[in-house]
Amino acid sequence: METQRQYEVVFIVDPTADDDEVTRLTESLKQIVTDQGGVITKAESMGRRQLAYEILHKTEGSFMLLEIEGSGKEIAELERRMRVNDRIIRYLTVRVDEDRRRAEKFKAKRARKAAKRPGNQDEQRRGSVAELARPEPAAAEEDAA
Repeated sequence: METQRQYEVVFIVDPTADDDEVTRLTESLKQIVTDQGGVITKAESMGRRQLAYEILHKTEGSFMLLEIEGSGKEIAELERRMRVNDRIIRYLTVRVDEDRRRAEKFKAKRARKAAKRPGNQDEQRRGSVAELARPEPAAAEEDAA
């Protein structure tokens, strides 16, 4: 059995493409992933944005984000199709499951540490520091005399 991995795929569509064409292109890419056995967990249009640098004499593009769960073979097919499509000017695929798992592990560790502490020690520490910084009234009177 193949392990399920999580990927984020961001691609930039040529700015001359209208919204209907971007939608059709996105739907065809989603169909490629599902045909290969992957699952689309999120599909989001990030809108038309300025590019950081000129690509193929273009200064802006329509950005799309797909979050995919799968084995990896659907990513290979998806990237192959994006590479030959003239309307997609750039794409980037990032595997994110290990990073998310690591973040969840640290979050759980912080929660366990917070549960071990009796009361809210941060407030107690702030109070004691504030008391140390404030001169006592008797000491302040002696300094004045």
